[in-house]
Amino acid sequence: MPATTARFTLLVLYTDRMEECRTFYGALGIGFTRERHGDGPEHYAAVLPDGQVFELYPATSERRTGAVRLGIGVDGAACEPPLKPGRHVVTDPDGRVIEVYAM
Repeated sequence: MPATTARFTLLVLYTDRMEECRTFYGALGIGFTRERHGDGPEHYAAVLPDGQVFELYPATSERRTGAVRLGIGVDGAACEPPLKPGRHVVTDPDGRVIEVYAM
């Protein structure tokens, strides 16, 4: 398979638990800013060090929360509580399985 230069630039999670998810992912060292674009819904956005955007949006009848499995690399010392180096499997407030790789 040929090498690719593709990379994800945006990840949007829809949730019924905005504040709980902001707190959960914030504890992993992701800093969110509250945003609203035009008439769109208020949401949280974080620009990660490599330029990727991670957003939390309120779920609606058209955009429901769903099963997603994520892997996130973090600075374990910056987490609340701090994480020892290695792989940790946790569950976010919506029940999504998150593999956290603490460095």
